[in-house]
Amino acid sequence: MTSIRVAALALALLGIASGEIVKRQAATVSEPTEDEADAFTKELCRDKGAGEWFRLDLNDCRDVIQCTEAGLQALRCPHGLAFNLELQTCDWKDNVKNCNQKEKKKVVKPLLNTVEPLCQDSYLACGDGTCMERHFFCDGEQNCSDGSDESACDIKSDPNSAPICNPDECRIPDCFCFNDASEIPNNMNPRDVPQMITITFDDAINIENIDLYQIIFDNRFNPNQCTIKSTFFVSHKYTNYSAVQDMHRLGHEIAIHSISHSNNETFWTKASLDEWEREMAGARVIVERFANITDSSVIGLRAPYLRVGGNNQFSMMEKNAFLYDSTMTAPLQNPPLWPYTLYYRMPHTCHGNLQNCPTRSFAVWEMVMNEMDRREEPTIEEELPGCAMVDSCFSNKPTADQFYKFLVNNFDRHYNTNRAPMGLYFHSAFLKNDPEILDAFLFWLDETLANNPDVYFVTMTQVIQWMQDPQPVSNLKNYEPWKERCNVAGPPYCYGGTNCELNTDELPSETLRLATCMRCPNRYPWLLDPLGEGYF
Repeated sequence: MTSIRVAALALALLGIASGEIVKRQAATVSEPTEDEADAFTKELCRDKGAGEWFRLDLNDCRDVIQCTEAGLQALRCPHGLAFNLELQTCDWKDNVKNCNQKEKKKVVKPLLNTVEPLCQDSYLACGDGTCMERHFFCDGEQNCSDGSDESACDIKSDPNSAPICNPDECRIPDCFCFNDASEIPNNMNPRDVPQMITITFDDAINIENIDLYQIIFDNRFNPNQCTIKSTFFVSHKYTNYSAVQDMHRLGHEIAIHSISHSNNETFWTKASLDEWEREMAGARVIVERFANITDSSVIGLRAPYLRVGGNNQFSMMEKNAFLYDSTMTAPLQNPPLWPYTLYYRMPHTCHGNLQNCPTRSFAVWEMVMNEMDRREEPTIEEELPGCAMVDSCFSNKPTADQFYKFLVNNFDRHYNTNRAPMGLYFHSAFLKNDPEILDAFLFWLDETLANNPDVYFVTMTQVIQWMQDPQPVSNLKNYEPWKERCNVAGPPYCYGGTNCELNTDELPSETLRLATCMRCPNRYPWLLDPLGEGYF
């Protein structure tokens, strides 16, 4: 559509053409002159940002236009969708709350870079020139009257952002950072470094998947003759806490994946510190009480949908003594990245659509999720993006052979370079619902263990333990941190537990079951009442 024709359509929608009311005749729009179209476009685009989509009227939430060098460009979202001005993309209609707005709300920026300083030392200027203490900028709360102190807060703009890695100051065991992806803790030779593999599962542990975990982890041993271990990021609803208790007894790591697992992805991006605390610290209270975990070992978390919660998430983690996060994704690269501490700036881009990565310095480890290479033949250059969760790596159902090659290719990418820990991040249904894929995975597991005396399947916390005290492969058969709960024998604490039938005022009209070996609570544990005591 030419710029004049789009401008004509725009004029028609506004009821203006050459200063007169447009008369619609048989669906034909009288076209303005080129000068009139240019003048209209110039006025319309005067205060619009580069690439910004906006509405001409409020008749149809699907229709938007954009100013370009060639003129106006029109866009109509497909049926069932509407245009979300804040996200600047088509979205499900129920998710769009700004159909009554013509344009995205204007953001006022602080005056950080001026020829002459506007404020005294340790103060910065809001967008209106008001001086405010530096620490108020990008702290998650609006302190400037125009909100400008929270409007430029990415890693490059936050005036209080974490510094770039300084290896001379950042030393293990408390700190690890790098400026070069090939760097290894203690500058060890890769041949002396164990290839650690972390298998993780997200969401509820219950009767739907506990048999799968027994198939995978029973009677498979690392080179130190301890059973292979995994980390489970447990969400609350539908979880059987007697099963969680037994997984912990067997030496697997239990970590947190939230109470509500809200399906509103924007919630996790924008949640306040208090909301993060209720979701994650509250979930830990539930796990520790109803799975009877008393050794303070629940120290990690992963956010639902891998939505990073910015400084609020990591402030909450620091406040509540969470040791590590495993939510942030690093884009596909060779070599892959080692985990790092967030005292310094993260060593990769804030990867993903509209992610909210931390900018400040935090005493938290990031067990970064290296994207996997989904190419069937990695030696052939092909523009194919990486993937984080294994079940997101295949657009179509893979064959067993394709999945096996995928595992081998990605193992080699770690093992033959810097031996950064390899992560295999699953939802249980991917393996549970396809016996051929499960068989291929088990075959790869057994083959990898049989052929590689320097490969260990460990928990997230065990990776950090090694990084804090790096030991060569030759010392690992007696490495004490990896011998804890080496081979656990005997029956579970209880079989099945009590299946408590409960409700809560926070979830009206729902009756929910909670399986636990502990005493049943009065009410179903939820955000405001994680112990289920019945009052909050």
